[in-house]
Amino acid sequence: MQSFSSDRLPGRRLALAAVASFAVAVAGTYTPERVVAETVLITGANSGIGLEFAKQYAAKGWTTIATHRRREVPETLADLVAEYPNVRIETLDVTSVEEAKALAERLAETPIDVLINNAGVYNDRSNCDRTDLECPGDWTNQTFGRFDYDLLDTIMAVNIKGPLIVSEALYENVKASELKKIVAISSSNGTITGELPRPRPGATFYRMSKAALNREMQIVASSVREDGVTVLMLNPGPTLTEHQEYLRGNPIMLEVEFTVGHMIDTIENATIEDSGQFLRYDGEPEAW
Repeated sequence: MQSFSSDRLPGRRLALAAVASFAVAVAGTYTPERVVAETVLITGANSGIGLEFAKQYAAKGWTTIATHRRREVPETLADLVAEYPNVRIETLDVTSVEEAKALAERLAETPIDVLINNAGVYNDRSNCDRTDLECPGDWTNQTFGRFDYDLLDTIMAVNIKGPLIVSEALYENVKASELKKIVAISSSNGTITGELPRPRPGATFYRMSKAALNREMQIVASSVREDGVTVLMLNPGPTLTEHQEYLRGNPIMLEVEFTVGHMIDTIENATIEDSGQFLRYDGEPEAW
């Protein structure tokens, strides 16, 4: 993979700076519009929280790289590209080292300011109509005495191995950027101390995967700190994504626009001193 210089500035910014200086010299005063040159890459961006991240970053003017693992471009992302020319769609199975390396090669000249590891598996939706986004899926096979170990392998591969594969494959891109941030979308379900002394039963695979995600990204944060890279684990809270529509009406549920908007603010405000923390969507510390 090609190495980057961490202090490299895009030629576009230098050119804009020169134009602005010339205008000031000629006109005496000039206030240029802020040109957003930042780039975000989001895994699992075809639905739910990932799609909302892509929508909001695209609306902010960021170059938005939205990944999905479908054979064809999902309609949700096709619609997004039609609305925002600053959106780029890429195919990526986060569990595949080969696909991650291939993506890194395609993006070899692209610094990534914010890398959002969002792709995740929650439960078994194999019995759902794939077009039925409101189908809650089956949680019973994550209950002690009825474990589906094939599902365990899938959840561990996507939720734990995936963020490591993607973060490592695209690390040089992140390090070459100005903001240098890696984010993992976690969950309050990953807490260990927050439910003591008696954790509730159920959703075993998903909950243990998020606990492992928090720990692994905490260690990644320590590993990349000297490069000035900030690593965050964010809990979006109980969010009404398409897959959670069956919970609408429950007073604890939050709109996806709300949680993603707050997470974007938290990411923007985070500094290297926050690296390795597990935070709620609004920046409040979460219990490990």
